[in-house]
Amino acid sequence: MALFNRTPQGPLEYGRRLWLKALLFATFFFLYAPIVVLIAFSFNDSKRNTTWQGFTTKYYGVAWNNPDLIQAFTNSLIIAFVQTIFSTVIGAMVGLLLWRFRFPGKTGYEGVMMLPIVIPEISMGVALMAFFFKIGWLTSEVIWPFNLGPIIVAHIAFSFPFVAVVVRSRMVGFNMQLEEASRDLGANMWQTFWKVIFPFMKPGLIAGALLAFTLSLDDFVITYFSSGPGSVTFPVKVYSLVRRGVTPDINAASTVLIVITVVATIIAMKLQAQPKASKG
Repeated sequence: MALFNRTPQGPLEYGRRLWLKALLFATFFFLYAPIVVLIAFSFNDSKRNTTWQGFTTKYYGVAWNNPDLIQAFTNSLIIAFVQTIFSTVIGAMVGLLLWRFRFPGKTGYEGVMMLPIVIPEISMGVALMAFFFKIGWLTSEVIWPFNLGPIIVAHIAFSFPFVAVVVRSRMVGFNMQLEEASRDLGANMWQTFWKVIFPFMKPGLIAGALLAFTLSLDDFVITYFSSGPGSVTFPVKVYSLVRRGVTPDINAASTVLIVITVVATIIAMKLQAQPKASKG
């Protein structure tokens, strides 16, 4: 019967769908065409990188043998890994706090916690730079990797709210009857958390950690203002190299970073899309 009740598509409806498809195509083209061009020209056999001269992978080797670029990439990985651990722990605790408890000033606390997400990065970067200069952190001479401390702290400050949001949204679907059953069966608070709550929270925790990792790995503005002597990260290094011209080795290094970011983002999205338990 549904087949006979189906409304036929007229020229107006067909035109609307065609216009929508064209709009979607244009949006995706402007978003992803520059990335596709960057990846393609990382295989370009030309130093000037303005015209296509042939296929080659040698510039990946050039980027790999650039010690300054490798050092900057190592700094970015160290910062991303360390801040991810701290951001995940802090964000998980904040997410559980906002999900589980009611307390005076909760709305104000939640608003303050969300500030690193909504305020402009340039404002946060300048504020962190002023703070670090005030305490003498950016002017002190410390050995590597301890000179990465200001950047790690800055990245934790803007990453943990994202983890908190992801964890909280995950816990909204938690079946409270599972916790009540655990307590009725004799489990204490910690046993209930580790055996019941934590397994449910785990996908959101992993998704939040991967999100924090990608945010840290890609960040430029806050890192630029928080970095001291000898603490150059990969995005800042690429920016300094691009000012002298875009070369295939820069495209190659950027392609590697894009691949790492995309893989981590896909994993985070798949974990975040896992079905939630129904509320009892």
